[in-house]
Amino acid sequence: MIRLPFLVWEGRSLEPSFEIHPLPRLVHGEGVLGRVGELARELGFQRVLLVADRGMVTCGYVGRVTELLLEVGMVVIPFHDFSENPDTLEVETGRQVAEAGAIDSLVALGGGSSLDCAKGINFLVTGGGVMADYRGHGHLTARVAGTGRRMLPMIGIPTTAGTGSEAQSFVLISDHETHVKMACGDGQASFRVALLDPVLTLTQPPRLTAVTGYDAISHAVEAYVTGAGNTISRLAAREAWRLLDGHYERVLAEPKDLEARAAMQLGAWLAGVAIEGSMLGATHSCANPLTKNFGTPHGEAIALMLPHVVRWNRVVAADRYHELVGHPQGPEASTEALAARLEVLRHVGGLPERLAVIGVREADLEGLAAEAGEQWTGRFNPRPWTSAGALEVYREAL
Repeated sequence: MIRLPFLVWEGRSLEPSFEIHPLPRLVHGEGVLGRVGELARELGFQRVLLVADRGMVTCGYVGRVTELLLEVGMVVIPFHDFSENPDTLEVETGRQVAEAGAIDSLVALGGGSSLDCAKGINFLVTGGGVMADYRGHGHLTARVAGTGRRMLPMIGIPTTAGTGSEAQSFVLISDHETHVKMACGDGQASFRVALLDPVLTLTQPPRLTAVTGYDAISHAVEAYVTGAGNTISRLAAREAWRLLDGHYERVLAEPKDLEARAAMQLGAWLAGVAIEGSMLGATHSCANPLTKNFGTPHGEAIALMLPHVVRWNRVVAADRYHELVGHPQGPEASTEALAARLEVLRHVGGLPERLAVIGVREADLEGLAAEAGEQWTGRFNPRPWTSAGALEVYREAL
C-alpha cells in the first residue's frame, strides 16, 4: 500500500521506472485566502503582477487580494485584459504590462484562463520571444540555460474546480490568428503555491460550476488510462475521480455546500496532478477543434465527447476502466457503466448531449477529424489515435 496526503493506493505493482517532480505547495481549506500576503512575503515577492479576469474584479476578490498584498508592503500591478481562452496577443499585452511594472512575481486569481495567462506571461518575461517558441516541453529552460534567469515565482488561486492548472507545469494558449491551442510546458512553469479556498467558488454561476466540474471529471478519467501514466499519476486520478464523481451532483443541487465545494476543488487539483504525470487523451483532441471552429466552451466540448471516447477506447482500456468502476460483471461491463455514468453527469449538468445541438453537421466531421487527429494529446491516448479514429468518435457523437 502507498500512502500520500489524501491518497491511498492498493492497485498494481509499481512500474520499473518513472520520474515524479516535486508538486507545488498546496494550501487548502476554508478561509485560506487570508494567507496570501503571508505566503507571498515568505516567497520574497515585492512587485506583484495580479492576473485576474474581470469577473474577479466584479465579485470583489481582486480588491481583497490586493488589500492583503498591500498590507504586507507589496506593490500590486493589475492585469485583466484577457479572454476565456487567453491568446498570444493577450499574453504579449500582459508581458508589456509586467515589464513596465518591473515585476518580480505573479499571483493568478480566477479560473483556468487567469492561471494560464499568468504562466504565459511568465514564459515571455523570462525567456523573451513569442509563445510559439515554447510549444512542447522544456524550451524555456533550454533558452535561458547559462543566463542565470529563471521563471518568476507564482502563486495560483483558482476560483473554479476545473482545469487543475494550479497543479501543472503546462499552459494552454490560443494562437491569435488561427485559434489553435498551443501546449507549452517547462519544469519551471509550476506555481510555487496553489492556494485552494472553497469559499472562492461560491460565486460561480451554476453553469460555470457544471462546465468546469465536468472538465475536471474528464481529466481524472483520461489521465487514468493514458499510455504515459505511472502508479503515482493513476493514484491521483483515481482519488480525483472518487471525489469528483461523488460530489458533482451534490454541488449542483446544493451550491452553498462548502464541503462539496472543497471536495470538488481538491478533486480538480488531484486531476491536475494526474495530468502532470499522465497527460490527456482523445477526448481533448476532439474537444479542441470544436472550440476552435464552433466556439463551443471547452467543458461543453469535453462533455459531448468523453462518453464516446471511453467506449471507443474499451478494446485496450477496459481493464483500467474496471479499476475505476469495479462493476461485478468485469471490464466490459465497467466500461459501459462508466460511459453511462458520464452521460448521467452530463445530463445533470445540463450540458449538450449531441454535436448537432452546437451546429455540427455530417459535412463538418471529416474536417474536424483531420484536426483532431493532429492534436498533441492524442499521442497519449491508450488506443492509437488517428483522424480515422476521430471520425468514428465524432460520428457516434453527432
